[in-house]
Amino acid sequence: MKVLLTGCNGQVGYCLAEQLKKISNVELLAFDKEQLDIVDTEQVNNIVSEKKPDIIINAAAYTAVDKAEAESQLAYSINHIGAKNLAEAATKVGALLIHISTDYVFPGTKEGLYTESDQTGPVSVYGRSKLDGENAIIASCAKYIIIRTAWVFGEHGHNFVKTMLRLAKTNKQLKVVSDQQGGPTYAGDIAKAIVAIAVKFMKEETVAYGLYHYSGLPHVTWSDFAREIFNKAKDKNVLADIPQVIDIATTDYPTPAQRPKNSKLNTERITQEFDIQASDWQIALNSIADYKS
Repeated sequence: MKVLLTGCNGQVGYCLAEQLKKISNVELLAFDKEQLDIVDTEQVNNIVSEKKPDIIINAAAYTAVDKAEAESQLAYSINHIGAKNLAEAATKVGALLIHISTDYVFPGTKEGLYTESDQTGPVSVYGRSKLDGENAIIASCAKYIIIRTAWVFGEHGHNFVKTMLRLAKTNKQLKVVSDQQGGPTYAGDIAKAIVAIAVKFMKEETVAYGLYHYSGLPHVTWSDFAREIFNKAKDKNVLADIPQVIDIATTDYPTPAQRPKNSKLNTERITQEFDIQASDWQIALNSIADYKS
């Protein structure tokens, strides 16, 4: 089986490359953004038609949520046009496209958990660009799996865990937003879920195409997540002293991009279809000593 991976140096892409390398019957074709610009329609078509992958995994994305407000054209080109290019190329060669999306496609106004069929309504440029990417895939791809995830963190790349550890070294107190809720999700677990779906497809088993949610449990606020990070860091001797976390409202920490207050995703469908369990971010934090800022 040939698997073409984009964004192989990103948080999830790096984990995907590491995991796919270990599967004996997989020929991995891993590309970073310098090697494959997914916005370049001609380059995407040429590479996909030449390599003829069985599976395309798109881990490339513009993820700078606040910067996207000022760089909307760049965000849309990568998250919308890039996804569209890969979807059309995948259809031409009969490949399965697995694409990573986000909780930010929702407005965050719902009380309970968001399901795959809930009404979308992104409140940021980033969210709108990712939703446009989803819609482009649905409209033009014959075989696709779109996985919406949330609050991604891991040992590789930039993320909330690394930011908190860096700030903890020079601050005795940290103010962290306490009125946004979601499920922190370990990048390695997202990769593991995608690989499980890919393997099922490789075995020529029936795969239910469509939208899926995959994120971590338990759901927490950013401030609660920060406290868990610091407690784990102290337990693992990463930090000698941990800062006091002070709860603040979103309005007390204005950012260029608006965030959904509720990012809690219902992950039952992916469990039912693929026997994939939600990410346990508390267990994932056991490797916190490997999080180099």
